[in-house]
Amino acid sequence: MRNKLISLLRQNARLSNEQLAIMLGTTEAAVAAEIRALEKQGVIMGYSAIVNEEKIDEDKVTAIIELRVTPQKDCGFDEIAKLVAQYDEVDKVSLMAGAYDLAVTVKGDNVKDIAMFVYQKLATLSGVLSTATHFVLKTYKDKGILIETEEKDEREFIMP
Repeated sequence: MRNKLISLLRQNARLSNEQLAIMLGTTEAAVAAEIRALEKQGVIMGYSAIVNEEKIDEDKVTAIIELRVTPQKDCGFDEIAKLVAQYDEVDKVSLMAGAYDLAVTVKGDNVKDIAMFVYQKLATLSGVLSTATHFVLKTYKDKGILIETEEKDEREFIMP
């Protein structure tokens, strides 16, 4: 039941315990107890809405920053990742395999804010060897959900 419950909550965290119980073929009490256990164990860390950012604030800017860092003795990449994660601008930090070590997703009010964050805060951290910033132009899918961003072409077609 645990894995199926997690899968259902990932798809729609607004399902009621009653709905989940029906889908899982169990009782509301069993669902509630399992959710409490998952929260207590830190499996479920929180609940959030998937939002089409373009429809609420077109001026916000998201960037993915590649960081190459020097791993530290006895803790590897963990300490620098925790340090980076503490900044308010940072939305997500992930350890990567490949050409860079950490992927950092940040949000800002404009490109200049993100640029200043990179060169004033990230690039100056001890152990950071290099950064590469990629600006997100459009999001098509987030957490498994397609973001509907179909724009209507309002130009007129005129036949000569």
